[in-house]
Amino acid sequence: MAEAPRLDVPGAVTAPGTSAPPHTDAPFTPGPRPPAAAPGATDRPAARGADAATGPATIPDRASGGRARAGVRVVPAWLWGVPPVVVLALVFLYPLALVVQQSLTPENGGGAFDAYASVFASHGFREALGTTVWLAVGATVGCLVLGFALALVIAFVPFPGAKGVAKFIDVFLSFPSFLITLALLFIYGTVGMANGVWSDLTGAADGPFHFLATPWGVLLAEITYFTPFVMRPLLAAFSQLDTAQLEVASSLGAKPARIVRRVILPEALPALAAGGSLVLVMCLNEFGIVLFTGAKDVTTLPMLVYGKAILESDYSAACVVAVVNIAISVGLFGLYRVVSKRAGA
Repeated sequence: MAEAPRLDVPGAVTAPGTSAPPHTDAPFTPGPRPPAAAPGATDRPAARGADAATGPATIPDRASGGRARAGVRVVPAWLWGVPPVVVLALVFLYPLALVVQQSLTPENGGGAFDAYASVFASHGFREALGTTVWLAVGATVGCLVLGFALALVIAFVPFPGAKGVAKFIDVFLSFPSFLITLALLFIYGTVGMANGVWSDLTGAADGPFHFLATPWGVLLAEITYFTPFVMRPLLAAFSQLDTAQLEVASSLGAKPARIVRRVILPEALPALAAGGSLVLVMCLNEFGIVLFTGAKDVTTLPMLVYGKAILESDYSAACVVAVVNIAISVGLFGLYRVVSKRAGA
């Protein structure tokens, strides 16, 4: 028969065959408690810094919830900028440097700025510069007027399909410029639809529409193509306009023209400035529209670069014109960025 456990002290149970500790009647006195650890302190070594007992320095691991990983080195932040700078230098800066170098080293010898003096003194360059500037300014003014009027109709005149038209404006921005010029040629070209209808109605052998091959045809094509670039920021600005102002002005008896002039136009000025600056920069560099209209008497700076380099093989003069065009474009782009920043675009 198994022996029952023996109770030697109150509350103490001993197994059979073992001896219980001696029982004393002395009261229990607790010893001093160890100091409490500070909040958040652990028995692990510090996560940062090197220690002879813990090994190499560690850094926090975000993926593991802030726990440290040993043996991981931090890559300097400036190293991440090296790959894009190298790609940019090889793809863009190096060819640009070659263009500038070629403009300063004429093939027939001479001084560094002889090619610049020769190009600036030529009548063709001055004419191309003037044509480029007046076409760009005229197209910008036309785009601002037409774009503002169309954006007003789309934003404030309710009609079926207004949202679809607004979305088509975004799609239109992706079209190439030569596609719009080609469409205008189908309508107003020498053998286009307008001349065909005129010949059918009057019996004439030739129609009256021949303006596409003139500067006015180039201007029409540029206004047609670049107007959506003005409408897009305008529609975004109109969508943030407080309609309560329009309702109050209308309730006070203000006519639509006055509401546009006093309420809508001040709110649209930053968007107009940003869109107009962008159109001006793009018109200065436009090449496809002038080429596809077939306007032989219209020579802009991009067309002059094409003629000097491809048709005349005068690469020094072509590089000089290209440098001038780049300088004007960069200056206007800086203006565009300043205006866009102030407009919040």
